[in-house]
Amino acid sequence: MRLGWVILTAAIVFAALAVGNVLAVGYAAAGFAVITLSALLALRGRRDKEAGHAPPVIVPERADDPLAAVIAGMPDPVIALDRHGRVLTLNERARLLAPALRQGEPVSLVLRMPELIDAIGRAYASGKDQRVEYFERIPIDRWFEAIVVPVKRRPDATAPDLMLMTFHDLTPLRRAEEMRTDFVANASHELRTPLAALSAFIETLQGTARDDAKARERFLAIMQEQARRMARLIDDLLSLSRVEQNAHRRPDTPVDLVPIVRQVVDGLETLARERGVAVHIDGVSVLMVPGDHDELVRVFENLVENALKYGATGKRVEISVRHGLAPEGAAEAQIAVRDHGPGIAPEHVPRLTERFYRVDVTESRAQGGTGLGLALVKHILNRHRGRLSIESALGAGATFTVHLPTVAVAARAEIP
Repeated sequence: MRLGWVILTAAIVFAALAVGNVLAVGYAAAGFAVITLSALLALRGRRDKEAGHAPPVIVPERADDPLAAVIAGMPDPVIALDRHGRVLTLNERARLLAPALRQGEPVSLVLRMPELIDAIGRAYASGKDQRVEYFERIPIDRWFEAIVVPVKRRPDATAPDLMLMTFHDLTPLRRAEEMRTDFVANASHELRTPLAALSAFIETLQGTARDDAKARERFLAIMQEQARRMARLIDDLLSLSRVEQNAHRRPDTPVDLVPIVRQVVDGLETLARERGVAVHIDGVSVLMVPGDHDELVRVFENLVENALKYGATGKRVEISVRHGLAPEGAAEAQIAVRDHGPGIAPEHVPRLTERFYRVDVTESRAQGGTGLGLALVKHILNRHRGRLSIESALGAGATFTVHLPTVAVAARAEIP
């Protein structure tokens, strides 16, 4: 109420001074605005004080602040909080983790995970480290572990006056665990199916079909095919395991890809003839790469066999063996296997190299596929520091291109 009288009195005084002097009107208005703004700010401050809501005190970082310097050099995202949960300082990695964090503001405004806020409260109350895991869905699924460490910066302090929050990204571990779980489940399922078929046929042959020669011959043929399927699956699993164990060892023996491709095509000639598919090879006559001969044979066996099986309707497969350039400009070998079959829908292409992923499960099993062929190709190429690119469109076939770093042709003389 008193403040209202002050504003009214000031307005009357300036109005009186302005009477009889037109030029004084502008000065009166300006003075009135200044006094009014000052009064309003004073009123807001008094109300905040009376309500017990003092504005946060923001202490800017100084270049000589040892706490900020230490935290800036830590390899993990780290945030330092005061006893009220306000941000004192944070490093660049923490800014990337939570771009909206601001110095002097409560951390709860940005990190709105109840388990994380509770961990901060428990750490302050108990004086003990707290660990908590939390999950974020936006913008992508990510898992984190936060470690809250209470710190007493003065030996005589009765309670912590500093909280250090360190974050560890658990996403790669969680995804690896999910992949391992899926792999075990898929491998068990793939093995269980032929085993169940074998068991059923054995029981039938031991029972009702014991003396039926025609049924016996038919069942034995099916059993043989199921046994071969299990053998292929086990062979692919063992090959994949060996490649992963040696993933850190890059092969350095120079090998020529042209004879390898021709060897693979010759070995699959019977399959090509059965499917009525013509295979054409063109390109350079020598293409040297550092690699493991047997693993590279496995790569092209999978790619050419897939083209013959799934692209047979196109009646031809074209294999191009050429020199090329990697995106960074380095020389590389490019071997493209193209079929003219039905093609692959765009949504399937990014997942083709996942273990046990199939575009059509029924068709894949009918063709004798294990779901591991392209995964094996990817891992072998990773070990060779190469890559696989896939281009396809529905109705236009598919092209699988192997990219491998090359060596000089002169190195051919060094092949043992």
